[in-house]
Formats: sequence, C-alpha cells, structure tokens
Amino acid sequence: MIITNENCVVSIEYEVKEAGTTEVVDSNRGGNPLEFIMGMGQIIPGLEMALVGMKKEECGDILVKSIDAYGEIDSAAFQIVPAEQFDGVDLKEGMTLYGQGEGGRTVEVTVKSFDENEVTIDFNHPLAGKDLMFSVTVLDAREATDKEIATGIVGGEESGGHCGSGCGCSH
Repeated sequence: MIITNENCVVSIEYEVKEAGTTEVVDSNRGGNPLEFIMGMGQIIPGLEMALVGMKKEECGDILVKSIDAYGEIDSAAFQIVPAEQFDGVDLKEGMTLYGQGEGGRTVEVTVKSFDENEVTIDFNHPLAGKDLMFSVTVLDAREATDKEIATGIVGGEESGGHCGSGCGCSH
C-alpha cells in the first residue's frame, strides 16, 4: 500500500541526526513505533511530505531542511530575564530548562548566556535552524478510520475495510 498525503495512518521507525553529523538527536529504534495520521500536522511537514509515495516495509534516508522541520531561528524567541528568577539553579550555557507557559503547558528553553544580573534564554525549538537527516522504515500504512479522522488520534475502533474518505489508501 502506498502512503498518500491525507487520512492515512502511518507507523514508522526512525533515527534522526543533524545533517552532516553522526550524532543521533532522536530515535525510536528498538522502541514503540511513531504512529500518526497523514495530513493532520502531527509530524514535521518535511518528513510528512517525503513519506508520500513510500510503501510498507520501505526504508529511506530523508533530508529535511530546517524550514520544513522546526523552522529557522527566530530572534524574537530570545528573552532576557532577571538572574534572581533562577536562584538555586546551577546555570550552564546550553542547558535546557523546563517551565510552565501559557495555559499550563510545559515550555522548554535553552540558556544562551548569563551573568550575575541577567539570563538570556531561547524559546526556539532546540533543532530550529538545523537541517535534519532521517533514516526511516515504514512499518505499516493503512487508511484511517472515521473515528481516527474525527479525533486525530490513532487507535480506537478498527474498521477492517475502506473508510470511505477517498484518501486513496488501499489494503
């Protein structure tokens, strides 16, 4: 079955490196597969676009440019805050800190620089501005059920047949 660009559930195993390096920045090899519904923005756009046309059990190396991954570095995402907000924290340049953002969501920031008065933190994703090289294996690809399409959540009821969405997936 060939992956199309929407309403198809795809399951992949992957390893990702910053392009041009050998350091693995993320991987699910040997763990649970990454499952998502195509066309719902559940993975980075460049990877999703590159998967279109691949088939179950197909492997590939996919270069995703930063603009189609986590975006370019946004200078507006840097913030200078008073150092006293970090009392008790042994600050180091490049360290990742987690805090609470709007709506109670967890926010990840990187310490860019600091002195005794101020700390410069970066709200950009740690992989912003970086081209990424994915090594991907398609473990499965199938049509999403009506429930999966409605909720955006993989799983739930199995339809066992054509979902009628016209996504072009075939069993």
